[in-house]
Amino acid sequence: METKLTLVLDKAIIERAKLYASSKKTSLSKMIEAYLDRVTEEETAKAEISPLVKSLSGVLSLPKTHDLKKDYGDYLADKYLNG
Repeated sequence: METKLTLVLDKAIIERAKLYASSKKTSLSKMIEAYLDRVTEEETAKAEISPLVKSLSGVLSLPKTHDLKKDYGDYLADKYLNG
């Protein structure tokens, strides 16, 4: 369902946005709609955890004395210093 939205923006920005939308062969409304869809979709995607990730959660167990930062540092040193 489409509905009308009124925005109050700087006139110069509106004119630049209209020129940009025109150069991309789209309307300013479609461009704003796509932007809002993308921004809100990213926020939703960040909050959701896929079923695969959920199923893998807790699969690995390491000793409490295991130093992940040291392992990662060793990995990076080997990767960048040894080739």
